[in-house]
Amino acid sequence: MKSRRFVFSILLIAAVVTLIAGVGFKKQPSLWPVWKMLQKKEYVDLTHTFEPGIPHWPGFPDETRELLFWYDSNPPGPGTLGTGFYAQLYCHVGQWGTHVDPPAHFIPGLRTADEINVKEMIMPLVVFDVHEKVEANPDYTITMDDVREWEARHGKVPKGAFVAMRTDWSKRWPDIAAMQNKDADGVSHYPGWSLEVLQYLYENRKITASGHEPTDTDPGIATSQGDYSLEAYILGTDHYQIELLTNLDQVPEAGALVVVAFPKPFEGSGFPARVFAILP
Repeated sequence: MKSRRFVFSILLIAAVVTLIAGVGFKKQPSLWPVWKMLQKKEYVDLTHTFEPGIPHWPGFPDETRELLFWYDSNPPGPGTLGTGFYAQLYCHVGQWGTHVDPPAHFIPGLRTADEINVKEMIMPLVVFDVHEKVEANPDYTITMDDVREWEARHGKVPKGAFVAMRTDWSKRWPDIAAMQNKDADGVSHYPGWSLEVLQYLYENRKITASGHEPTDTDPGIATSQGDYSLEAYILGTDHYQIELLTNLDQVPEAGALVVVAFPKPFEGSGFPARVFAILP
């Protein structure tokens, strides 16, 4: 009997210790398995490389660069390994290359680049492919029929998505004249968004942000007259946008994720961005 009690006591103690260990030392959740899974996916860079002379809004100056230090041209300083280093000074406007336009770019008092929450930088990627229509008509603006066709194939545009308009206009990069596509009267002809689509996406579907390949949200015919009302609409909703995307022909219409990252300048009016898609 005593031996049975002894064994029972040992088992009881072991059970209590196991319970305490389970409560006190519960394994913490981890995202590392998600990272391992994502490493097996295909990534597509949606960002142009920027440099002096690239296409940009005509009112902005070109980028300039100055070489400050080179490997063998500057003396090693205290604590260095005895070699020089490579460093450049960059001077460019915030809206340079593939870039972010924060709400404050157009609307006083709304968020600047440093105030964009990092949770707004990883999103479901929705791509409206209108490149064949743009090929037939460079002045094409996206319509609700394009949106309805997408939703008929893939379901509702998800809340919080990043919506990109694929026009293949980025294939003209880095030819400034080809990007502007001006006629004999100096009027630009390139595609753009439409107000009804933007209102539907931001007010009905509650998307986080949008982007496109041309230099502007508004079509070239409008911007040639100084009309940037569509860009003003997006930024006026306190959302940001990305301009001058590329490689949208390499991502699916639905199912991918997009990561939009950019520096954090204090009260920044905009900045070059690094944008990439993770394919399903």
